[in-house]
Amino acid sequence: MKTKILSTNLESTNYEQVFSDILTFLNQKNDSAYITVNNVHTVVEGVVNAKYGEILNNSFQTLPDGRPLSIVASWKGDKQMQRVFGPTLMEKIIDWGQGHNIKHFFWGSTESTLDKMETVIKKKYPKAVIAGTKSPPFRELSVKENQEFLEKMNTSGADIVWIGLGAPKQELWMSEHFKKLEKGIMIGIGAGFDYLAGNTSHAPDWMKKYALEWFYRLIQEPGRLWKRYLVTNTLFIVYLILEFLHIKKFNN
Repeated sequence: MKTKILSTNLESTNYEQVFSDILTFLNQKNDSAYITVNNVHTVVEGVVNAKYGEILNNSFQTLPDGRPLSIVASWKGDKQMQRVFGPTLMEKIIDWGQGHNIKHFFWGSTESTLDKMETVIKKKYPKAVIAGTKSPPFRELSVKENQEFLEKMNTSGADIVWIGLGAPKQELWMSEHFKKLEKGIMIGIGAGFDYLAGNTSHAPDWMKKYALEWFYRLIQEPGRLWKRYLVTNTLFIVYLILEFLHIKKFNN
C-alpha cells in the first residue's frame, strides 16, 4: 500500500517489512535497485523539481522517514504507515543482516566519519560484513571517477550500498548509476553515517513523538540547516493547505 503526500507516493510499511522486502529482492534477483528515505525536505523538493519527484516515485521503495509524513498519512486515512527513520533503519539492517551474511558498502561522508562508523559497527555488530568504505571528493565527480567507484562497489560483492551524500544529491546519483551495479540495492541514507559514528546525536523520544526532531537537528547545526527548515517546512504546510482547499493538485 502507498499513500500520496503532495507528489510523492510513500510506502505504508515498517522496519521489519522493509528488511523482509530487501531480503526477498536480494535472494530472488541478480539485479540492482535503489531505495529513497524521505522527509519533508525531499517531498517538497519533489514538488519543486518534477524530475526529482519522478526519481523518488521510481525507487524500489519510497520510505517515510519524517514523522510529519506519517502524521499526514494518518489524516489521509492511512493508519498503518509508520515512520522509518533512516539512521535507525540502517542500524537495524546491519544488525539483522548478520544472520544472512549481508555485505555492506558505505559510500559518502568523510574518511574520519567512515573510520568512526566502522569502529562502532565492529563493536556493536561483530558479525556484520563490511565489504568496503569510500569517501568521494566533495565536488562534482567525473565520468571516470564514477566508473572507478562503481567498480569498487561491484568488486566488493556488496549486497547493500549505503549512500551518504545528502538529499537531493544522493537520490540524483543513485538514479543515474544504480543500473551499473551488477547486483544489490543502493540506499540513500543522508546523515545516517554521522548518527552511527556519533557525530550527531538522536533527539529525545518525546521530540520524535511530536515531530520535533527537525528542531533538535536545527539546534545542533543551525548554520547549515536553518534555511532548509525555514523554507521547506513552510512550503510543506502551504502546499498541504492548497491541496486541502482543492486550490492546487500535485501530480507526478
